[in-house]
Amino acid sequence: MSYRLTQYAHGGGCACKIPPGELEEVVRGLGGAAPRDPVGELLVGLDSGDDAAVVRIDGDTALILTTDFFAPVVDDAYDWGRIAATNALSDVYAMGGRPVVAVNLLGWPRDVLPFELATETLRGGLDVCVLAGCHLAGGHSVDDPEPKYGLAVTGIGNPNRLLRNDSGRPGSPLSLTKPLGVGVLNSRHKATGERFPQAIDAMTTLNAAAAAAALAAGAECATDITGFGLLGHLHKLARASGVTAVIDSAAVPYLQGAREALAAGYVSGGTRRNLDWVAPHVDLSAVTGDEALLLADAQTSGGLLVAAEIPGAPVIGELVARGEHTIVVR
Repeated sequence: MSYRLTQYAHGGGCACKIPPGELEEVVRGLGGAAPRDPVGELLVGLDSGDDAAVVRIDGDTALILTTDFFAPVVDDAYDWGRIAATNALSDVYAMGGRPVVAVNLLGWPRDVLPFELATETLRGGLDVCVLAGCHLAGGHSVDDPEPKYGLAVTGIGNPNRLLRNDSGRPGSPLSLTKPLGVGVLNSRHKATGERFPQAIDAMTTLNAAAAAAALAAGAECATDITGFGLLGHLHKLARASGVTAVIDSAAVPYLQGAREALAAGYVSGGTRRNLDWVAPHVDLSAVTGDEALLLADAQTSGGLLVAAEIPGAPVIGELVARGEHTIVVR
């Protein structure tokens, strides 16, 4: 029997995130309590909504901790496992670190889907961790009405050479290391069963090389583009850094087929919620409504947005002194 995994979940990938505005209300006020006799100094926590938590252990070593999991974004179990693992590891790279060890997080409808598919999902995650040089050791599973998979990841980095979303400076160019459009293609895949290899290739490409290039270029500010879309993650970066981002919409790269999927109406609810959230903070007067939706498209395992010019990545804009909006799209 053939199973289409995307049909066993109400949504898929990072488009299933709780909307950013609602999430900020949930966690508001939860970052102030300090533990008694902590082992290390918390360098990055909830305050700026960055990609991972960071704790300084000593002068040259910081622990970077993150977790990410979601329902199937593609129908093939092995590909889903690879995508989910690549996405979870990305938060460590987005902080300028290297993943060291991860554990599996698996939710499985044991009376609905065969465990052979769970095995394939876990195999996909393992193969990505092997490629990343990251140990994958054990994890946790629950009986769940919807299939869900991801990783909890611990990495290391230099506390003095982190990539943070609150370190943007006016005059810095903005480079994007993967094209956008994963969200609309995944929505089309869920609705029609069409497979888009270009989207799978993008979602399973590790951000390791992009992070290394950012650090080599002297970058101090970056974030990865996932469920809140380019506009959502860039708004958080500009807000945390006290700057305005100016985006050249013509310079933003998209995957083949993304515009066609948008024109055919394959837009996730997550993308529309992203746009609703950022609209009061973004000047979109120079672009069409469709272009705005693509800029807010909920990505899964997207690229890094780096406040520096790095080899092989298009420059899509720059940071300037704070103005009326956090983002201006031209």
